[in-house]
Amino acid sequence: MRKLLSAPAGLISFCLAAVILLIACGREPDNRDTFFHKEAIRVLILSGRNNHEWRKSTPFLKDRLLETGLFDVRIEEEPAGITANTLAPYDLLVIDYCGPRWGAVTEKAVEDFVSSGKGLVAVHGANYTFGELELLGDNHVRTGIREMPWDEYVIMVGGTWVEGPPKTAHGERHSFKVRFTDREHPVAAGMAESFIATDELYGNPKLMGSAKVIATAFSDTATGGTGKDEPMLWTVNYGKGRTFYTALGHNLAAMSESGFITTFLRGCEWAATGKVTLPPEISYYSRQPDTPRALVVTGGHDYQSEFYSLFEGGWLTWDHAVSSTEAFAKDIRESYDVLVLYDLSRELDDKGKQNLRDFVESGKGVVILHHAIADYTPSWPWWYEEVVGGRYILEAEKEHSASTYLHDVELFVKPVGRHPVTAAVGAMHLRDETYKGMWISPGVNVILSTDEVTSDGPLAWISPWEKSRVIYIQLGHDRQAFLYPGYRELVKRAVLWSAGRLE
Repeated sequence: MRKLLSAPAGLISFCLAAVILLIACGREPDNRDTFFHKEAIRVLILSGRNNHEWRKSTPFLKDRLLETGLFDVRIEEEPAGITANTLAPYDLLVIDYCGPRWGAVTEKAVEDFVSSGKGLVAVHGANYTFGELELLGDNHVRTGIREMPWDEYVIMVGGTWVEGPPKTAHGERHSFKVRFTDREHPVAAGMAESFIATDELYGNPKLMGSAKVIATAFSDTATGGTGKDEPMLWTVNYGKGRTFYTALGHNLAAMSESGFITTFLRGCEWAATGKVTLPPEISYYSRQPDTPRALVVTGGHDYQSEFYSLFEGGWLTWDHAVSSTEAFAKDIRESYDVLVLYDLSRELDDKGKQNLRDFVESGKGVVILHHAIADYTPSWPWWYEEVVGGRYILEAEKEHSASTYLHDVELFVKPVGRHPVTAAVGAMHLRDETYKGMWISPGVNVILSTDEVTSDGPLAWISPWEKSRVIYIQLGHDRQAFLYPGYRELVKRAVLWSAGRLE
């Protein structure tokens, strides 16, 4: 008889804790749990058909959800065929869809999903997709083949468009004020009494008795409106679940308004959990509290503008200094968590050197990119020997020949050892500039290398400096690197690690 293997006590405790957490969240343990972020609200966006620009709006909604750090998001562009098993791991459905019906199996799965205690959020035109009007294509026109309405969806969402009378419609897009009529609802609680929308203003929707309006807007006849207050935001209690509907969000300009973003995100949290912890004002320009602050320094060497795209995506708050003189004219220790150097500066005055040294010795991070390896050489040995761990030799010296470079080299790059910066990057294949004949300190920890003969071999290293996190990346000459996904991820992870946000 074989002996049964016993699991370590720590592993058993971990598994039990995970099961308890899932049950506490109202979610049965599932073998797919490992594919989601722990403790996140799991969201599935249903999209892929719309008379609006779903190819733009759906990624926008996903990005806003992810930026909160509260949600984990997936997108399904072919909802027809979804089953209850597909929906089981999720807490919330977001409907950015206006198109054909999904079939009995999928529709029943969605109804059961919400009524069981889960959440649903419908955006803009998603309230009329399965109602009395069938609006498909680029214009608000009826198709040749009429589908029967999905009546339960209309009840679940709380309202729909109708041909009337009175006919549901909207006037011209304009800016208007949305006022909360239920200030006690968790979505509205703590928010200002009103906010501005620049959008379509739907008029005369058919509301179900299940709908509870929490915000309205006056529809002015001067803009083609109804001359009365119209419902903009409402909620529905459907079985044990919750629905939030927003009539706002016609296009990205409308979705970029702070009022839309805040109410959409708070509505998502409420629909999924029944409560709201997100702040009462969330801007398109908002950043998470722990977003690193960086000073990006250029100057002394030309470069292509795609360089700036490395810092897109909301993961970094950054300022730009066009020279090292500007960057270090004052003490910057309280202003930034990390320096990103892409300059080629030969000299720096004593005040600038002291401010740079104070920053580095205070434990703040430094990321040196590409030609910044030649900064302050050979005049400031402390910088390149102790902090950077290497230098590009611009002119031949008594003990050293000048370093060399070669543009547009096909590079096969491989990680060396294990390090958080390269953990999610792996091997790379790109074209870039190579350096050869540099001085490299024997104390560096090389994390990327190449066998290319026009290179010294090491392409990225952690410096021997122990008071802060300093990393050098030799790659990054032009747009071939800047736009290469592997390089973009490498720079992002280098900045986050250097700033202490990645372990």
